[in-house]
Amino acid sequence: MHLIEATEDFKIAGRPKPGFPIVLWEDMRSCSEANTFLRYYLARGAIESKKSWGSVGRAMYDYFGFLEAHELSWDDVDRGEDKTLVAAYRDYCFEIAKLSRNTVRQRVLYVCEFYEFSKRKGWIRSLPYEYEDRRVIHTGALLAHTDASGGKVSVRSVMPRTQKDLPKFLNKEQVNNLLGVAENTHHKMIIRMALQTGLRREELASFPLAYVFDPDAAGIKERNVRVTLDPQDGTGMRTKGSRSRVIYISRRLMRDLHHYIVHWRGERASLSTEPQKPLFLNQAGQPWAEDGKGIEAMVRKVGAKASIKTHPHMLRHTYATHTLVALQRHRGDTRIEPLVFVQKQLGHASITTTMIYLHLINELADDAVLAYDDELNNWTDGQL
Repeated sequence: MHLIEATEDFKIAGRPKPGFPIVLWEDMRSCSEANTFLRYYLARGAIESKKSWGSVGRAMYDYFGFLEAHELSWDDVDRGEDKTLVAAYRDYCFEIAKLSRNTVRQRVLYVCEFYEFSKRKGWIRSLPYEYEDRRVIHTGALLAHTDASGGKVSVRSVMPRTQKDLPKFLNKEQVNNLLGVAENTHHKMIIRMALQTGLRREELASFPLAYVFDPDAAGIKERNVRVTLDPQDGTGMRTKGSRSRVIYISRRLMRDLHHYIVHWRGERASLSTEPQKPLFLNQAGQPWAEDGKGIEAMVRKVGAKASIKTHPHMLRHTYATHTLVALQRHRGDTRIEPLVFVQKQLGHASITTTMIYLHLINELADDAVLAYDDELNNWTDGQL
């Protein structure tokens, strides 16, 4: 059996789905079940983002490659050995392939989904794993006190235990150094935008020119400017899951973005033969790649100049951590709920995701973030 990765159009209800990723095998009789599963799993929308479809295909490709290399059959679920097929694959990923825990969890999850599907289809009589109760530690989640599970959840026995690594963020000195070495004005503004809004890299790449205005000319006196990120408004804005959300940008940052447009953006915009919707353009006067990978490379390169290993998502973590601490310190001065504000700003679907930053704030000095946004603005005075 030889495995061949491929991309092929296929049809659902007579309508073509271009670029739908599948894994093809020369011997379709032995692996047709995997192809059926992929079509079902992806076509039903189990994974919202098409960017993740490749991960599912690669996981299945790798699993069946493992089985082939060891002359194992995927449906030999009653082998009578201590280690099941999936457990053996999991251990191979850890011990031989040296994959990260998160990667192994992801791959084993997809393999388990395949076996659950296979059992429902009647291809196998039992699963090559069991379910077991594992204890979970609540971290203060909303309504945690109403949980009647006794702190236990039922999980597949082959799933590696979750190992939550705290997000890494930059301290004040590192932020100052990063901005200091960003000699290119266009790059500096992108980095500032990331540090002061927490936008994802694809959101930075697509942030529309149309969203920027002069708050002074508009007569805005409030400290923050309300901006709606709406993928449906025709500006080209892209958000995770195409969900609309409202964010707040400081009046000072909005003013500096407008100043950037007037004095700097035109230089790059003139290189293009047609108007471009995004605020930030690359050195050819074109929009950055939709997935923001170009911005990722730029941030890493600037970070290397400052001897800092960083990337756009770390800048997002930096914004979230410092902003949460600042709001916590001044909680008595405002009716804003700090965690909810950061959740909305970042666009997290669940506040549980945002709560990870609560574990970070004790690492900061008491006075390190009292004026985070003001200090960022001060550091860049006269640099535009």
